[in-house]
Amino acid sequence: MADEETVNGSSEELPEKSQKKTAKYDSAAADLEKVTDYAEEKEISTQNVAGAISAIGDRRNKEALEKQAREKELLKVSIKKEDVDLIVREMEISRTMAERTLREYHGNVVNALVALTN
Repeated sequence: MADEETVNGSSEELPEKSQKKTAKYDSAAADLEKVTDYAEEKEISTQNVAGAISAIGDRRNKEALEKQAREKELLKVSIKKEDVDLIVREMEISRTMAERTLREYHGNVVNALVALTN
């Protein structure tokens, strides 16, 4: 019977050892999974940042082009030198500011003066 106990004892110890090995393996697999998840999240966040930066750059370029187009349109508006002098003298602002405001209001002195007083 002592032989049976040894055999039974050995057989009982073998499953415990294999369970410990399986538990260690599962733990290592879980750790590896965490590492790969972190790497994937890092890649995704890097792509998101790059996409956001690209979108911001595109929007700035678009706004700059729109501003250039607006400036070209304003330069096409004809204004009188006397009107600019009047605005500079009355409002005490720079000549460029007076010209720009007058152009924005299509050469209408009254509307330009009203806008500057508000």
